[in-house]
Amino acid sequence: MITATVREWHDEEGWGVLDSPETPGGCWAHFSNLELDGFRTLSPGQQVDLAWEAPGFEQDGYAYRAVNVVPRGA
Repeated sequence: MITATVREWHDEEGWGVLDSPETPGGCWAHFSNLELDGFRTLSPGQQVDLAWEAPGFEQDGYAYRAVNVVPRGA
């Protein structure tokens, strides 16, 4: 896992973008990949641990996709 920062998060749509040096241009993340109980959400600027993949196609314009996201301090 790597450390990333939440760039943006859309609660109403259930997805957001995470930034790290390993995922240039951003990493797309879906709420179902968040390791949280209850309502799954993130806040811009929040630090997370991230496992990602490059599936070979773009997800909403992003070449990288999160497969597991663990908020720091959770």
